[in-house]
Amino acid sequence: MNSKKMTVVVLLVIVLVAFFLGMNSYQKRVQESQTEKVSKAENRMVRFNSTTLGPQNAPVTIVEFFDPACETCRDFYPIVKDLMKMYPNDVRLVLRYAPFHAGSDKVVKLLEASKRQGKYWQTLEALLAAQPSWAGHGSPNLEAAYQAAAQIGLDVKKGLADAQTPEIEAVVKQDVEDLTFLEVTKTPTFFVNGRGLPSFGPDQLAALVADEVAKSKK
Repeated sequence: MNSKKMTVVVLLVIVLVAFFLGMNSYQKRVQESQTEKVSKAENRMVRFNSTTLGPQNAPVTIVEFFDPACETCRDFYPIVKDLMKMYPNDVRLVLRYAPFHAGSDKVVKLLEASKRQGKYWQTLEALLAAQPSWAGHGSPNLEAAYQAAAQIGLDVKKGLADAQTPEIEAVVKQDVEDLTFLEVTKTPTFFVNGRGLPSFGPDQLAALVADEVAKSKK
């Protein structure tokens, strides 16, 4: 390899190293900022009307900001459910809305409205299962989402009417205000007993949950 090529390779390596160091530094600053804000405003993690699954007095709480149109949220749903099965008495899940994708605000309002028919979890799973058919990037097919909800027995006409009520509008508005305050910029974002993931991934989530469960038993 001649000297010019060697110089180019060295420069590329330096640029890549600087990029990764910069990203790690940025992520660390964001995490530290989130942790500080959580410690000062714990009420923004769980609201009285937030959707929960698992024992209310569980020592470990997973808060997930999610978007039903998010492919990664769809992938993580069974992972989170498996963690809850692993610790049935120790973990509860709190779902918060982060409607970042186009059309998601309408879908999360219908999802929230499905509580009034006692079909929240069935509706959520139907929407996630049918996600590829309705959650197009930038051009969602909301009718396909509504059809998926109807297939599990949801009265979609009533649900869409309920979705326009001030109470449901307020739930979604509050979640957006909280995620903005907590600097949530992507979905899914997880907090475990107020702690954010050190880096994103299913193994990191499982490790953080295991750590909090272990702490609770000391």
